[in-house]
Amino acid sequence: MSTADVEAVWRIESARIVAALTRFTGDFGLAEDAAQEAVAEALVSWPLDPPANPAGWLRATARRRAIDAIRRRTALRDRYALLAAAPETDDDLDPDRIDDDVLALMFISCHPVLSPEARVALTLRVVAGLSSEEIARAFLVPVPTVQARITRGKKTIAAAGVPFELPLAGERRNRLGGVLSVIYVIFTEGSTATSGDRLLRPDVAYEAIRLARTLAALLPHEPEVHGLLALCELTAARFPARTGPDGAPILLEDQDRRRWDVSAIHRGLAALAKASPRGLGPYGLQAAIAAAHASAPSVEATDWDRIVVLYEALGRVAPSPVAELNRAVAVAMASGPEQALAIVDDLVAADRLPGSHLVPTVRGELLARLGRHPEARAELELAAKLCANDRERSVLLRKAAALD
Repeated sequence: MSTADVEAVWRIESARIVAALTRFTGDFGLAEDAAQEAVAEALVSWPLDPPANPAGWLRATARRRAIDAIRRRTALRDRYALLAAAPETDDDLDPDRIDDDVLALMFISCHPVLSPEARVALTLRVVAGLSSEEIARAFLVPVPTVQARITRGKKTIAAAGVPFELPLAGERRNRLGGVLSVIYVIFTEGSTATSGDRLLRPDVAYEAIRLARTLAALLPHEPEVHGLLALCELTAARFPARTGPDGAPILLEDQDRRRWDVSAIHRGLAALAKASPRGLGPYGLQAAIAAAHASAPSVEATDWDRIVVLYEALGRVAPSPVAELNRAVAVAMASGPEQALAIVDDLVAADRLPGSHLVPTVRGELLARLGRHPEARAELELAAKLCANDRERSVLLRKAAALD
């Protein structure tokens, strides 16, 4: 078996293995370390002696590594005796409880005692199965920074005595927002990279979708889980048309909609239907906006009035300057740039998005549509200066140059 084969099995099985080992040993950090040791051993041994049951091999090896670690901890000698006395079979990890284990692992990785950065790093490491190197590449930070976040996160969880268990129903609902926000942050970074030389990071975005699908399967009665999944699916459906062969961004009005992923659109619409019965929350409303785009044959034929209404609803449920800026874009398409410019100018006056390239980007577009080219060029050049993504910056500079 090749390295790629090992990585594929690990990516699929890692969350289940870490989750079950955490319940088995009662030690989140030990479980994650034991699982990592198992995959490291697999990278060496599988190419020479491929196992008949790769997932079972990883589970058994990780279990043995966990027992070895406990054995080395003299303070936990009694627990080692208990674990070592148990028969060593695949059933040790209690496959019947794996699904709940994965859900508990998500809630631990996104526990409120952790910083947002640590939540993202831990979720990608222990639930999605990404390595520190992959996480570092995705978020363009040094590998030691990622490793430090993961280490601090595990120590914080241990120091806080966070139990490996699902929170009670009421607390679970209170903490679900944190889990959803982490998945949303991961997907957002994958769908439009904050910085670097790529517009899209599909591997990161698809890991977020996988997490959202897992969460939706484990919490089928939570509308906002389905809302987030719908948003991710519908947004990712446009990935094939968002960049050219050279990676250059393709604007919405120039995209070949025949390249949109129809299967992803259908999955997104199905998830949105599950989010709708009791009214849409913030993720569901954003998914409904994405659905309006996905169902339109062109930019001109898009139901911009409906999108404006949806953004107004989003502003009431979850007000944010980014949502208000997006509402301005929709207003410009539905009613013209002058009314939209007033919305953007209010954001500027209130300094709602300081340092962001998004405000001058939108303002420059609106000024250009109004024929105020010198002002528009200045705004687009400012946006390019503030933008950290090389691909987006090139588009902004090209637009600014076209106004000469």
